[in-house]
Amino acid sequence: IEQIAKTVFTLIIVESICFFMGTTGNVSVMAAGANLATTIATFACFVYLSILYLKYRKQITLKNVNGYHKSLHTLDIIKSILIIAMPMTISAILGSLNKNIDSVTIVRELKNFLSEEEAKIQYGILSGKIDTLVTFPLSFNSAFATALVPAISAAKAKGDFKSIKKKIMFSILITILIGLPCSAGMIIFARPILEMLFPNASSGAFILQISAISIVFIMVEQNINGALQGLGKVTTPVISLIVGVTVKLLFNLTLVRINTSNFILGGVAGAALGTVACHIVSMTISLIVLKKNINIKLKIQKFIIKPVIATCIMGILSYYVFKLLKGIIIQNLAIILAIIFAVVIYVIIILSIKVLDEDEIYMLPFDKILKGRKRKAKN
Repeated sequence: IEQIAKTVFTLIIVESICFFMGTTGNVSVMAAGANLATTIATFACFVYLSILYLKYRKQITLKNVNGYHKSLHTLDIIKSILIIAMPMTISAILGSLNKNIDSVTIVRELKNFLSEEEAKIQYGILSGKIDTLVTFPLSFNSAFATALVPAISAAKAKGDFKSIKKKIMFSILITILIGLPCSAGMIIFARPILEMLFPNASSGAFILQISAISIVFIMVEQNINGALQGLGKVTTPVISLIVGVTVKLLFNLTLVRINTSNFILGGVAGAALGTVACHIVSMTISLIVLKKNINIKLKIQKFIIKPVIATCIMGILSYYVFKLLKGIIIQNLAIILAIIFAVVIYVIIILSIKVLDEDEIYMLPFDKILKGRKRKAKN
């Protein structure tokens, strides 16, 4: 609800400002309108949650757990919440610290070989366009990762470690299956995507291609951290992110100051590469801790080889479909049709090479429909 409302109200408010006030000299007003849209979206989310609470508040009571009932004082409840919430809040802050590092370092380091105006333009390409595109698939996965926390906490309270392993491995697999094609799609179609969305300022394709690599790693990291928080290991994501952010800072200070004419991964591309390195390091640390606490076995063939094969086939076929359509219809329509084709062919390939087994397919959100059909088939 929040993401949809943010998108809709941003378009409505900014377009209305352009229509009634024109575009000349009103950039700051349009930016304020976009921020207002974010506020409205957050309020819409708050209203939804409030309605949901009022609907179910009678059912929200302190229940017995394994026949044991304990009355908690308000101070005890507050203390328990803070012990859990503070590390999770710090993790969220550190997650956004990457952008703060970019805002502090990029313009300053670019001024070693660019004018201040050009340095600001280069930073604007990364923060205004690239980060927006890369963040889009992550916003949906964050809800998926958040849902893991109570699910795993409940299973842990019951001592059902088999269920915990199953939920974690399934969530990581689904995240990989979603993240890989998102990364590949933005890498392959970086330029036409930017030309479609930003026709008057479509530069930054190479930076988008580098930044897109981070998508799958961030998504897997989100899910692993959600699993760790559900297991009560709330400080591990904080530590892993601190290490990752430190790596990001070192990359920025080292690479951004290098002229792109001397090294292709210098300048803003170096900052994008730093983000990739940050999340690879952070994900690796979290995964190591997770495997120490829950003995999960991620089979290389299932979790890496098959998804990569499916993504490569999808990427090659969709690229040639785009090239074929581009010679027949306008580019914007060609890229939309190529992306739709990519989604369809990717699903077909995933099912064909049996990345998901039968139990995992029934764990998907539409499992009730499938199970109903299965029961009818048996009857």
